[in-house]
Amino acid sequence: MIDGVKVKEMKPIADERGMVMEILRGDDAIFKKFGQVYMTTAYPSVVKGWHYHKVQSDNFACLKGMVKLVLYDSREKSPTKGKIDEFFIGVRRNILVQIPPGVYHGFKCVGENEAIMINIPTEVYNHSKPDEYRLPWNDPSIPYNWDRQNG
Repeated sequence: MIDGVKVKEMKPIADERGMVMEILRGDDAIFKKFGQVYMTTAYPSVVKGWHYHKVQSDNFACLKGMVKLVLYDSREKSPTKGKIDEFFIGVRRNILVQIPPGVYHGFKCVGENEAIMINIPTEVYNHSKPDEYRLPWNDPSIPYNWDRQNG
């Protein structure tokens, strides 16, 4: 796994009334600090990526559908520079993935319906000066193919 990336298993508790599942708590070992919470969606086969942050850590979970969350470590001084991590997250795998600053990330909806992602970043979004550095989803500087791999 890429240096600094952390994963938290989320445990749904279901009964005849419905379900509850804690996503991130202030007393979790993975918790750093709270900036804000937002949601984003993706339609089937849509890729949202690439970007990274210089200050902010992200905490991603997929609440509906399934996504392929992909990370790429481009940090010069990282022991895992050049490594790629893939996480299939959502209704079939309830995990939260914490992404440290400097690691490119993006996701693709891999289900048949719209996916809903939630992010709990460590910083508040600054509209006038965003801590966000982007590349196109198919930028050749990141050695990753978003196509489905049939094995």
